[in-house]
Amino acid sequence: MLPSISKTESFVAHRHWHIQITRLVKKHTGKTTLAIGDGANDVGMIQEADIGVGISGMEGMQAVMASDFSLPQFRFLERLLIVHGHWCYKRISKMVLYSVYKNIAFGLTLFYYEILTNFSGDSLYDDWYMVVFNVFLTSMPVISLGVFEQDVSSDVCLQFPSLYRQGQRNIIFSWSRVVGWILNGIVAASVIFLANVYIFSAAAFRQEGHVADITQFGAIIIFSSGAASCYGTFSHSPTVRSLPDYSQRGFNILTESIGAAPLYWVATFLVTIAALLPYFTHIAVQSLLSPMDDHIIREMKHGKKDVTENQMWLREQRNSQRSTQVGFSARVDARIRSFKEGLSLKRISIYNKSATNTPFYKSWTSSPLFS
Repeated sequence: MLPSISKTESFVAHRHWHIQITRLVKKHTGKTTLAIGDGANDVGMIQEADIGVGISGMEGMQAVMASDFSLPQFRFLERLLIVHGHWCYKRISKMVLYSVYKNIAFGLTLFYYEILTNFSGDSLYDDWYMVVFNVFLTSMPVISLGVFEQDVSSDVCLQFPSLYRQGQRNIIFSWSRVVGWILNGIVAASVIFLANVYIFSAAAFRQEGHVADITQFGAIIIFSSGAASCYGTFSHSPTVRSLPDYSQRGFNILTESIGAAPLYWVATFLVTIAALLPYFTHIAVQSLLSPMDDHIIREMKHGKKDVTENQMWLREQRNSQRSTQVGFSARVDARIRSFKEGLSLKRISIYNKSATNTPFYKSWTSSPLFS
């Protein structure tokens, strides 16, 4: 039974074997399991699985109370997996990767500043800046990614169920993607810090010819880090623009000091573009050379291209229409496999009988040397 578990995508078991089957699948395959039931006898199976789905019906509410998700009918399981399962996997993966990126892009600037000052111990940012970076400057992208992110619409998810396989194969949250976002954060932090040091190290903000001090430079760096982390959208908020004015080491830094200099706004715009350029270049190259399924579908939907003459679109249609190996097709495949196994066993038995009936085999087994 164990070899067949690793090759089977779904199980329909007797009520006395629900928990055992779920435990065997989790132990010997290492895959994420989903159990669905509608009665009190399914509670153990629902609790043993990684994801439990209860159906509210005639058998009571025990399965619903013990489950993670509740459905009124079994047919809604398709939308729960294909649509919401795909969306939630994309949202959580992108949110975690974005959080890793923005904190690396922000934290490495402190490390670079310590190297520039020979580890003098001076702090580049005020304590107020350290608090508001994650609370005000970069909170909205995290919320928007975790709540509203939809790479494709629900109708497209139902039309192309192969998109759900991205979660099964863990394409979006693989180790290569994690390392890629870490490198992206390192590159962004390096560009932000080095470009601002090069631009503002000899730039005068006052008529007396005074250059940017540590307070002004910290405000410039945190604005550039926030702009790169939020893809340049955060600076349109009046509340966010006024945050650097409240500093323990200066007064009205943005409105009276750096904000009055056109060089500051030009440099922030160019530094943000330079910090985000490697990421957008990677996205463009990937979409052209090795596009993912959602890239192709979005291009065909929003580009208004002829989908009947595109090979990649036809490939997506074939993948989506491929047999799911559930239900009738699974039973047919099981019968074909059993038929092939039976033929192989008959061939082996026929070969053994023909070999044992030969005169050479009989004389060899009857000799004293064989005994």
